[in-house]
Amino acid sequence: MMGTAFSFLFSSTAPPSSLSSSSKAGGGGGGGLGDLPESCVASVLLHLDPPEICKLAILNRAFRGATSADFVWDSKLPLNYNSVIDRVFNNDDGKRNDFSKDLCKRDIYSRLCTPKSFDGGTKEVWLDKSTGKFCLSISCNGLVITGIDDRRYWSRLQTEESRFSSVAYLQQTWWFEVDGEVEFPFQADSYSLFFRLQLGRTSKRFGRRVCNTEHVHGWDVKPVQFQLSTSDGQKASTQCYMNEPGKWIYHHAGDFTVADPHTPTKVKFSMTQIDCTHTKGGLCVDSVFICPRGLKQRLKLF
Repeated sequence: MMGTAFSFLFSSTAPPSSLSSSSKAGGGGGGGLGDLPESCVASVLLHLDPPEICKLAILNRAFRGATSADFVWDSKLPLNYNSVIDRVFNNDDGKRNDFSKDLCKRDIYSRLCTPKSFDGGTKEVWLDKSTGKFCLSISCNGLVITGIDDRRYWSRLQTEESRFSSVAYLQQTWWFEVDGEVEFPFQADSYSLFFRLQLGRTSKRFGRRVCNTEHVHGWDVKPVQFQLSTSDGQKASTQCYMNEPGKWIYHHAGDFTVADPHTPTKVKFSMTQIDCTHTKGGLCVDSVFICPRGLKQRLKLF
């Protein structure tokens, strides 16, 4: 089972051909890669990122053994990964889950790279396999949406286009407000927060994706306001008009910085358009996404 989890870290299945051939070569008066001491190989692996380490594991026995060394993967794991395990993998009755029992550090890293839901399935967290940094997603079911229970205005749609398999769909309203918060032991880093939204509702017709925009209106009259605040007093806000129907867009709400990874940070965030001079509608609210700022360019991969 852990071998399968380990393979999840591979971004390709073959090592560089030059390394592969040299590992088999033992002549010419010099040793091949197979002659390197395992401890020496492990010291080199410290300077590589996890996918590169996993590629080298299939070169030979020395590399395979070195890629399993705890001290190699300990350097890749977040300093506060145990705090994240306590937050995410505890049982509902509060008892500690034996998540890391009998697992080597490599397998702990691999398992953390698989998205894990928590807080009743309203949130997911996972370790980005290339950088070793945590990302967090909060579903629409984990948000406070004004009027969500009034079927004249809102409905919940099942869809394959959401990692949570459902989105909240607004037909029409005068007062639009979405709020949420999360408390989490973030790593020391700078983070960006996004709302994943789409104008129009999509479906499949004859196997093709189609978007119905009949209810889309009002988002180009006044801008939508995004805000966030943290438990240590940081605040940020942005605003934008929404005028691109038919595609999922990550709308940037703001950034915040975490200095102490051992103290959970509470983040509150909101999205509003409460100008009651006009109605607005035709919007799908999927989720809120929090990631290290350095990963913003890779949003579509999430």
